Amino acid sequence: MSQVMECDVLVIGSGASGLAAAVTAASHGLKVIVAEKSRWLGGTSAWSGGWLWVPRNPLALAEGAVEAQDAPERYLREQVHGDTLSEVQRVYLQRGPEMVEFFQRNTAVQFYSGSSMPDMRDGEGSARGGRSLCAQPFDGRQLGEWIERLRPPLDIVSLFGMGIAGGADMAAFFNARRSPKSAWHVGKRLLRHARDLLRHGRGMHLVNGNALVARLLRSALDLEVQLLSASPVVRLLREGERVSGALLDGGRQVIARRGVVLACGGFAHDPQRLADRLGHRHHCAAPLDNSGDGLRLGEAAGGFLGEDLAHDAAWAPVSLVPRRNGPPGRFPHLVDRGKPGFIAVDGEGRRFTNEADCYHDFMNHLFARTPAGQEPCAWMICDRQAQRRFGIGWAKPWPFPIRHYRRCGYLVEGRDARELAQRCGLDPQRLTATIERFNQHARVGHDPDFGRGQSAYNRALGDPANAPNPSLRALQGKLYAVRLVAGSLGTFAGLRTDEAARVLDRQGQVIAGLHAVGNDMNSIMGGYYPSGGITLGPGMTFGYLAGLALAGAVTEGGV
Repeated sequence: MSQVMECDVLVIGSGASGLAAAVTAASHGLKVIVAEKSRWLGGTSAWSGGWLWVPRNPLALAEGAVEAQDAPERYLREQVHGDTLSEVQRVYLQRGPEMVEFFQRNTAVQFYSGSSMPDMRDGEGSARGGRSLCAQPFDGRQLGEWIERLRPPLDIVSLFGMGIAGGADMAAFFNARRSPKSAWHVGKRLLRHARDLLRHGRGMHLVNGNALVARLLRSALDLEVQLLSASPVVRLLREGERVSGALLDGGRQVIARRGVVLACGGFAHDPQRLADRLGHRHHCAAPLDNSGDGLRLGEAAGGFLGEDLAHDAAWAPVSLVPRRNGPPGRFPHLVDRGKPGFIAVDGEGRRFTNEADCYHDFMNHLFARTPAGQEPCAWMICDRQAQRRFGIGWAKPWPFPIRHYRRCGYLVEGRDARELAQRCGLDPQRLTATIERFNQHARVGHDPDFGRGQSAYNRALGDPANAPNPSLRALQGKLYAVRLVAGSLGTFAGLRTDEAARVLDRQGQVIAGLHAVGNDMNSIMGGYYPSGGITLGPGMTFGYLAGLALAGAVTEGGV
């Protein structure tokens, strides 16, 4: 006889968006079950930087951030190329701050303000800071035995499993050889991590997306949410026209009296849908478990995917990391591109974009440069000084030796541009000319070809100690290169929903009992990438709104 479990709300998936829905519903008195396909809880969120883009959030207002009431709307209109915002976009701007306030006041989720984190593009309505949020660090021991279920930080990005937070934490690691204060900070972090590995088998000082998920898990546990890992969903259950639960692997049934929330992370590793939607090979940095389950479940219930997006994925350059067993790892190049001493070239040895711009834009420019029928490919290049200070992709900076990265073929080394080009399969004369031109202008902090270092985002991504341009420095001496391929941080195309994250059918009618959030929900940005945090910001906001709708709760902003 199959096991039957009952609840008010079933959430399928355990990333930040799904957990936001679960915590919100549970805080309003509902019994909630979360079913996760993987043995790990946290989804892509646990690997992410953990940033949310929420304009006019309460932390920024408390810090005294001042901007015009309509500035976020003006910025968003320009970024999504619309004369007016859609209803879902307006709801996001209106209700996002409310979501932040709810979690700050009622749960273990606590944020700190990214007051110095600018929008990714200068322009109409842009801000130099105050719109970004990140979870505060969290002591993993507060999860008790559940820490063993939390997805660890991505190994190829972390330092022996230790996450490094953006901002002051990362800056201290970059400056450890230059500043006694930074060296002291790094030493304490490493010693604590070593102690945690000995005592607990993993780091306990959690940062970034790992801290966000841990805080959401702690909140869910405090509200007696039932968490089921290694529990993939086979199909949704219906009661008449209403979605009423799901059948889990192994014959278990979950009856959900109020409804089901799909939060499975999109289709980053669904080969067929990727082939249909993207048209080229794609190496996503998200976990392999994100294989389109939520979309298939939603379509079987009558939902459909958005078909009018500018882009179907959040593009990012990645490098492939060789592994002894299994497929290669995928390292997302989000930080190194904008540091001084770096340059990127296409397969012909020419620069094609401003390396310090948004990673989504970086890839779109590479796509435009790639001849039809060829796979997008580029090379990230730096000199020894930059590699030893900042690292390049998976190849860690000082004090870690680079021999292993060279031997396994990940890192290519050359005494000069000519030798590097030969080893990368590039035209030596062309690459030499490209670097010489770049250096000529970088020496005076200028980039006449692509304007690198002019925007607030470029400067924030660079090194403030590097003058006159934080993002530019001429390359000199020995050079290193890493091959970049087409990748992403996740997919944008998802199920069409309304402003309460309720899934719609092709006639625009609500499918009773079914919600979709996160990357299972069609991008509210229309497939554009306005700023960092536009996945988790809407994800948690509409997770919150789905939880409210399922609880029948009405707040000042409405449902």
